[in-house]
Amino acid sequence: MNRQVERSLAVAASGGDTESHRDQPHFGDVAQYRELNAIGTGAYGTVYRAEDIKRNEIVAMKKVRIALTEDGVPMSVLREISLLRHLGKYNHPNIVRLVDICHGDRRPGDREMVLYLVFEHMEQDLAVYLERCPQPGLGEDKMKDLLWQLLCGVDFLHSHRIVHRDIKPQNVLLGRDGALKLADFGLARIYDFNALLTSTVVTLWYRAPEVLLGTTYATPVDVWSVGCILAELITRKPLFPGQYEVDQLGKIFEVLGTPVEADWPEDSAVLRDNFSYCRGRGVTATLPDLDMQARDLMERMLLFDPKQRITAAEALAHPYVSEFGISPHDISSGSSSSHSRSRVSDMSDSSLNCSHSSAASHSLDKSL
Repeated sequence: MNRQVERSLAVAASGGDTESHRDQPHFGDVAQYRELNAIGTGAYGTVYRAEDIKRNEIVAMKKVRIALTEDGVPMSVLREISLLRHLGKYNHPNIVRLVDICHGDRRPGDREMVLYLVFEHMEQDLAVYLERCPQPGLGEDKMKDLLWQLLCGVDFLHSHRIVHRDIKPQNVLLGRDGALKLADFGLARIYDFNALLTSTVVTLWYRAPEVLLGTTYATPVDVWSVGCILAELITRKPLFPGQYEVDQLGKIFEVLGTPVEADWPEDSAVLRDNFSYCRGRGVTATLPDLDMQARDLMERMLLFDPKQRITAAEALAHPYVSEFGISPHDISSGSSSSHSRSRVSDMSDSSLNCSHSSAASHSLDKSL
């Protein structure tokens, strides 16, 4: 491998700490892991269930291809790797743990390289869990518990000025002990480059209106996704099952109503005139048996205007889940008390400028 590429990757893998890089290597040996079986293949690579031979434990190993530039590994990819390492130090209970990062061999002249992202293995994802859930569905306490854990993970990311941007049931992982962990965060730029090398069908069901309209977005997009998942916890079916972008917006407007011209974002290339006026049947009519507190929280999450949407930190204090307590993340890091539109973490440029990037595959991806 080119020395410049290798050194850049090593610094990134250390969390951006060049001093610690001088003292010890920070990339693992891919030979330490034995692939057992493929879990899923999507827009961002193949996920394998693998055995960590050294530690004698099962892990999930995601193999992604990175398109190289003339200068080697793109800087934005290096920042993503640094971000993953940095957040891993917090060991948050609702964020999937990054175990290791390895790189494959690269020959001179290669225009791409392979990265192996090794994560803790989880039993199943939320999509599979809901599919297997027998009638009459989840109990109220279980729904609240899952929602609270999900909000804790989202609040942690937002407190570090990180926008997940692709929260969906396939990226919400569950353990046998009932723990819920959020996966596939902080990988936006790695995935953007990998997506150039693949073609896949993506799901739009959990995308916020501002993403579908191609406007600048930030942390409120994740709150929208959580609102969609809350509805799915209750009904076990997607709230807005659109087939393409315009259809997805149409499904949203059928429930919320079509925004008036004054509320339509000025920087959107999508014209308001493309949609006929729809009054909207509302959340209550769509989910008539919804608990009053659950309905209030869902309506606050699913507001068309992202500036008016409730934050993850505020949602944790909502009466529907407040009995579970505050988020367990490091208090010193603060919480997402306001939308993170000002400045993104220096280690990641995936948080804001992602309007036209690909989402993850809708295929089963249980361990990442």
